Parts: sequence; structure tokens; C-alpha cells
Amino acid sequence: MHPELIRVGGFVLPTYGVLVATGFFAALAMLRKRAPRFGIHPDAAIDFGVWVLLAGLLGAKLLLVLVDGPSRYLTSLEGLKELARAGGVFYGGLLGAIVAAVVVMRARGLSFFAIADATAPCIALGQAIGRLGCFSAGCCWGQECSLPWAVTFTDPVASANVGVPLGVPLHPSQLYEALGTALLCLLILKLERRRFSGESFAMYLTGSAVIRFSLELLRGDPRGAIGPFSTSQFIAAGLLALAFAIWLSRRHVPSEAPLPAGG
Repeated sequence: MHPELIRVGGFVLPTYGVLVATGFFAALAMLRKRAPRFGIHPDAAIDFGVWVLLAGLLGAKLLLVLVDGPSRYLTSLEGLKELARAGGVFYGGLLGAIVAAVVVMRARGLSFFAIADATAPCIALGQAIGRLGCFSAGCCWGQECSLPWAVTFTDPVASANVGVPLGVPLHPSQLYEALGTALLCLLILKLERRRFSGESFAMYLTGSAVIRFSLELLRGDPRGAIGPFSTSQFIAAGLLALAFAIWLSRRHVPSEAPLPAGG
């Protein structure tokens, strides 16, 4: 809707970047507050979060290149500029973040499932705010529809940056996901009982996979495909299987640190 928050001469402050940064810092603040409950020092949590963010950004870009094809982005200066403007594919960011998490945890001596449980609702919070950035930029748009809450993009900058069609009523798929992940964050916090190590992480994987798999049915932007599924649906199905595997293998493993009284 409003891809540029500020434009002064040649300087442009993109709304997408501001909201993604806001989402990251909100998630980091929540993680710092939650970390001691899981036996993690707040400074170690911040260090972990920064490295995971960098790897997540890289992973999101890499999967975008793979989905759309390297020739679109890597063969010209304009393509590289388009790649820099694009937000990337969320699941690429999630996979990149998981790889970085494993490396950082080994270096800092952190428990994987302790940090995974601590970060689960934080990821959902950051994702919810970040999707508002997608809505502002116009990327990740939905299919054409005639529903009362359909949105119509009119800013030519958004069309030039990400290719969103103008003047066409579309499903606000970005807002659907923002709402879904915000509710997922609240649901994890509400249902979190620390009955076993990995519980909160499994809840996040399950919820995010269901949300993303469903929303892919309403997306209208170009999607990569693996057989009958989009790339993100294929990854979502894999994450759902991972969540089930965590539940099976960890349901009798106690959490590393108990919740504080009244927590």
C-alpha cells in the first residue's frame, strides 16, 4: 500500500525494511525476557538472535533465487537490485536460521530445544509484524477476489518493485498471515506448560505449517512448484512432519528449566 515511508531527494526509506526491523527487535526483546526461564543468559540470547537474523536474511534471499531462477537475479545489475529490494521466501529464512542456530548453540554451549522453545513465540511475533511490511510493499499478494475485504494496490512504485498487479481487488494474503501468526504467538504463550522439552517449538512448527500451507492456496504471486505443491507447501509439510517427530521423541523428556512460580 505504501512501499516508501520516506523519500527525500534520492534517499528512500522503505516501509518494508522498517517493519521487518521492528519485528526483529520486538522478537529479540521478547526472547531476552524469556531466556532466563529456559536457563539461558540474556546476553547469550541476544548474540544468538543477531546471528540467526543474519542467516535468516541470507536464507530467504537464497531460496527466492532458487524458486524464481538464478537468471532473474544474478545475470544483471537490475536483477541484483531487484533481489536487494525483495523480501525473500520466509521458509528459506527459517531454514537458514535453523542452520545458524545449530552452529551458534554449539559454539555457546546452548541446548537446542531450550533455545528453540524460548524463541518459538518470538519468531511468530516477528513474522506477524514482518508480514505487515510485505503488505506495505505489495509483495506476496493474493489471488483476485470479490470479497468485501479485498484490497486493491494502486501505487506504481509497488508494482515496479515487486510486480503486484494494480487496480485489481486481491485477497490480503499478507494480512491473513500477519493475523494468523500473531494469534499463533498468543496461543503458544497461553498453552505453554513446559510439559516436555521441545513442546513450544513443536507448537510453533505445527501452527506455522498449517497457516502457510493453507494460505498458499490463496496466493497470486508467482510460486515455485514441487509436483502438485508450491515450494512453501512442500516445506510446510516437512515441518509438520518434523513437529510430529519432535512430539514423539521428546514427549517424555523434561524441560531443561522449570517455569517460575506464577509463570
